[in-house]
Amino acid sequence: MNIPYSWLKELVPNLPPLADLEPTFAHLGLPLEGVEDVPAPPPGVLLVTVTHAEPIEGTQLTKLTLDTGANGEKVIASGAPNAVGLPAGTMVALVSPGTELGGMTYGVRALQGVESWGMAASAKELGLGESAAGLMLFPAGTAAPGTPMRELWPDDHVLDVEVTPNRADVLSALGLARDLAAFLKLELVEPPAGPAPRGAGEITVTLPPKGLTLDRDPSKKLRFGCDHFAARTVGGLTNGPAPLWMQRRVSLAGMRPIDLIVDTSNYVMLELGQPTALYDRRDVAGDQIHVAFGLRQGEVVKDLMGGTHTVGPEDLLILDGNQPEISSVADAFATAGQPKLGDTVLGIAGIMGGDHGHVRADTTDVVIESAHFDPVLLRRTSTRLGLKTDAVYRYERGVDPLLAPKAANRVAALLADAGRGEIHPGATVVGEPEVPGNIDTTGDQIRALLGMHVDTAEMSGILTRLGCTVAGNGDALHVTPPSWRVDMVIWQDLAEEVARLHGYAELPETLPTLRVHPSNIGAEREGVERSTLRRTLAGIGAQEVVTYTFTSDDEAAKARTETPTARLRNPMTADRTGLRTALYPSLLKAAQAHAKGDRVLIFEMGRIFPQSGEAERLGLLMRGPLAGATHQPGVAGSFAAFKGLVESLAATLGAAFEVRQLRGDAVPAALHPGIAGEVVWNAEPIGWLGAVHPEVAQDFGLKGDTYVLDVALPLPGRAWAFRDPSRAPAAWRDLAVVTPQGVSYGEVAALLRRGGGDLLESVEPFDVYTGEQLGEGQRSVAVRLTFRAAKTLTDEEVDPIMDKLMAAVRAQGWSIREK
Repeated sequence: MNIPYSWLKELVPNLPPLADLEPTFAHLGLPLEGVEDVPAPPPGVLLVTVTHAEPIEGTQLTKLTLDTGANGEKVIASGAPNAVGLPAGTMVALVSPGTELGGMTYGVRALQGVESWGMAASAKELGLGESAAGLMLFPAGTAAPGTPMRELWPDDHVLDVEVTPNRADVLSALGLARDLAAFLKLELVEPPAGPAPRGAGEITVTLPPKGLTLDRDPSKKLRFGCDHFAARTVGGLTNGPAPLWMQRRVSLAGMRPIDLIVDTSNYVMLELGQPTALYDRRDVAGDQIHVAFGLRQGEVVKDLMGGTHTVGPEDLLILDGNQPEISSVADAFATAGQPKLGDTVLGIAGIMGGDHGHVRADTTDVVIESAHFDPVLLRRTSTRLGLKTDAVYRYERGVDPLLAPKAANRVAALLADAGRGEIHPGATVVGEPEVPGNIDTTGDQIRALLGMHVDTAEMSGILTRLGCTVAGNGDALHVTPPSWRVDMVIWQDLAEEVARLHGYAELPETLPTLRVHPSNIGAEREGVERSTLRRTLAGIGAQEVVTYTFTSDDEAAKARTETPTARLRNPMTADRTGLRTALYPSLLKAAQAHAKGDRVLIFEMGRIFPQSGEAERLGLLMRGPLAGATHQPGVAGSFAAFKGLVESLAATLGAAFEVRQLRGDAVPAALHPGIAGEVVWNAEPIGWLGAVHPEVAQDFGLKGDTYVLDVALPLPGRAWAFRDPSRAPAAWRDLAVVTPQGVSYGEVAALLRRGGGDLLESVEPFDVYTGEQLGEGQRSVAVRLTFRAAKTLTDEEVDPIMDKLMAAVRAQGWSIREK
């Protein structure tokens, strides 16, 4: 939130200098994200009065005749759209000749036959705002013609305050000043209250009944919608530019000045924190306002910006008198020929005004709406409609439920003063707002929670300075929070406020007491396992990536995985519309970003959200020169290199690892049909690995040498046992097994391990041969068998095992290669 330092200084006159104030914001839990110094305009920028405006024939320029005071009458040519038809008396900011602004020195120059004496400037050209849509305009009589603008627009500092979602009460100049005054124990000067109403108002207001249900679905109850509404009227206004001081504060707070009526509404929201809406009274039929739900499904309404929105039964609307009061869904459908909502909508409650009823340049009589709306309903509606406004930002966090009448009075006073209008003495105030309830606690209870000593009397003083009403005897505290602190609900909230204003720096330094509860034993195991897995993956040369959990239907289709079913209602971009159903597409997309790199070896541990339920996965991807080596001509060594990396990972983690070849329908659609395997970890199938299907790789802009592992987490463990290493030497035997080429090495190794018994320590391949001697379709896989025992093994002990293994091979229909 942006707030000028000068505004805070007006509300807290004894506020310290800004340099001394910055740490205070941090102590209050409202740190400054930045401070912007806004210099005053140069001395040569003058406030001048327009005496005549006429178009320059054949051009898009306007000739403005100006009263510049001591410099007499001057003429300029302006291309600003709002220069056309400027009424006499309007004041503009003139950059006089000889003034340097934005690195340029202005002078007198001829434009379309007009000797232009300087330039009338926009807010952006003056460095006073972001708007370059037109000239800065000020009301007649703002200052004497020729007055340097810096006298009315001095330099200032704009504070960018970080406000947490629970502190809606500080989303205003007054709310922030309250907190500063309470912390620094300084006097707070509140803004003028405005004229209190006398008698009834001219507008009739009806609110939706509490507990309203949808007739077509009685179980679905609506909330209260609006529980407090204040309406006042002001007539005889002259709409036009807002006063310079108001434009200055609105601009410094980050909003664009528009006109007197709109700027006044925005100013009061920035000052008090209460959003308001103003309607042209000519459009408020029958001087009646109905706050009602959009009970007809599919009604289309048009907002004041020209956008159209489809509203439904749970969207709260502001309707005029052409729409009869609705008390149930049956009423909405009972009367034939009833006006459509779109013809009577003054606004989408608390979010944005409607095209019907919006103020115009010729608006003279206005109806002021100041209300308290249900934050949950507003958040739902604004999210569904995609409308996030400054009003919604405040309403959804919690606006003071009692503030509506005060804000209406303040708006009426400012309008009447600046627009020389007349305030109707009465006001319409309806509803019974709910305010924060009483909270009972004790000083001991708060001290026990905070772990530091604060006197109960000091607690009472802190809460009183924050606006609470505090009563009680001795250590007891009976606290009534102020209406603007909707976040004070339980006694722990009071403890937080005591700690905040007493000072977190006062918390004593103590060593934590470590008590291990039985239910916490082993709680860290999962985190340790993840950390170990990360370090081990990094040890084999892989880099961790963290990718978006969101994906799109198009990305899922390219990766040949399940289409997302968990979808975002309001996605930020078209390629992030749902939660991913697999992990490997994220790795493919990450590899795509490095498609021209020498090599890629990346991994990710993350969650996926398939239709079967949320799960955690590990993904590993390899491509590039690392995958190019072959251990023998004619053999796909790149897959062997990838498989070897995963074997190394398993060996480091002490896990039994096996890959079983997948065939036919068992092959994941994303993998090459001939290079795909099931990963078996400690005897449990956990996923798959293999070469990415060439078509999938092409769709992601990758080459065919891309390999992926996708397995479930956590990895299965196994019981650990210590065994002394044998002091005896090993006995080795070599065996060449001839099988059809469709038989995987994993099947051969599994057969040998089953028959090798306890003495067989390992099975390692060292040669693969195909040739004429074996016959067509046959392949020889040579393996080294390592046998070991507690003593030196003899041939008489090993040879029977070898005979048994060869018999098992032949029983399988395979053969032994003799040469």
